[in-house]
Amino acid sequence: MPSTPIAYLTRRDHFSSCHRLYTVKLSEEDNVKTYSKCANPNGHGHNYYIEVTVRGPVDPVTGMVMNITDIKAVMEEAIIKPLDHKSIDKDVPYFKDIISTTENVAIFAWKELKKLLEKPELLYEVKIWETEKNIVVYRGELHNESPDSTKHVFMSQ
Repeated sequence: MPSTPIAYLTRRDHFSSCHRLYTVKLSEEDNVKTYSKCANPNGHGHNYYIEVTVRGPVDPVTGMVMNITDIKAVMEEAIIKPLDHKSIDKDVPYFKDIISTTENVAIFAWKELKKLLEKPELLYEVKIWETEKNIVVYRGELHNESPDSTKHVFMSQ
């Protein structure tokens, strides 16, 4: 049986949101130490760029891993609508008890995409640019510390 080529397909989009990095688990002083100016009580904003990559076999009939218009529609529903021109901490229920770091925004995007993709197993990577210099990549991996805390186990979601 002939081998089927595997390809990676990426769609890029953007959204603008504001947030505040702050947790009730830390004192006001520790929040400022940890998050610096990002702990400002009035929050701050970013023009985020996001890339979603799917990975899979190239269909011999369509020549595609996935139709790019389908990725576009899912990204719009899963990421852009809930986050664009919103206060992440106040307007997105997921972040009620989760700090809106870019790492957690990437995890949110991953989870929402998985819910809406026709073939969620194709989702390979979510990459978010918070700024030109600060980029987060999430691939659905989970970290579980073993009880002896000397061994670390990485798993895929």
